[in-house]
Amino acid sequence: MTVRTVLESKQQGRPVVMVTAYDYPFARLADAAGVDMILVGDSLGNVVLGYPSTVFVTLDDMVHHTKAVRRGVQRALLVADLPFLTFHLSVDEALKAAGRLVQEGGAEAVKLEGAGRVAEVVHRLTEAGIPVVGHLGLLPQRVHALGGYRVQGRDEEEARRLLDQALALEQAGAFALVLEMVPRELAASITRRLRIPTIGIGAGPDCDGQVLVIHDLLGLTHGRVPRFVRRYAELGRLALEALQRYAADVRNRTFPTDEHSYHLAPDVAQRLADEEGGAPYGDR
Repeated sequence: MTVRTVLESKQQGRPVVMVTAYDYPFARLADAAGVDMILVGDSLGNVVLGYPSTVFVTLDDMVHHTKAVRRGVQRALLVADLPFLTFHLSVDEALKAAGRLVQEGGAEAVKLEGAGRVAEVVHRLTEAGIPVVGHLGLLPQRVHALGGYRVQGRDEEEARRLLDQALALEQAGAFALVLEMVPRELAASITRRLRIPTIGIGAGPDCDGQVLVIHDLLGLTHGRVPRFVRRYAELGRLALEALQRYAADVRNRTFPTDEHSYHLAPDVAQRLADEEGGAPYGDR
């Protein structure tokens, strides 16, 4: 998958499948499943690193996890988030940060939250040859300013503002746009008006594609799950049960057994046992 094939997906009416992943094992599985785009999201702060929000994630964190995901991806287009305050201070700082994600991390595109002055950053990154995915609606990096994790664009003024921002990001050079937690009708309107594909998360079925965090869809997250998530497996429950069985087997001394063990040559084992005045371990 390339930027060109993602754009062609919209023209051909073929939904774009994106998954957010943060490490080599899950990236390999997602790639093998045939997803089109893999996003190394700064949501790794919440999902993997245990932070209360994404604002704690550093550029070094993002480079580290992008490198890990890169090693598991052969087919999908790899996108990485620019974390908090790496693209707000200046265009030069944004270019340096994006350059690290591409050069060190192996990303093929970067994603930025917001619009307004961000559109200038999108334009400069695109000019520098770094493809950009935009992100509108709920912006996790600005969750405090937005008043929490709530749907965006519900009134007419907000809806029109988001529509204008979407058009501005497209004009600035973004090749795709993530819409997070916006009303279905607004997402559909933005999708119809843009030439670039929209990728929804909590934005309804009318977007050109969808993205979910791999831990959410596999049932590996705990606590309250957003209504836009569909659980395709309950691996968290299965993992907990497996760990409980393992702990019980160790405590009951039913694991490990001889089949999980390695052995010395019989004569060596016997000599060691003779020195201790007992029988070889396997015969005790």
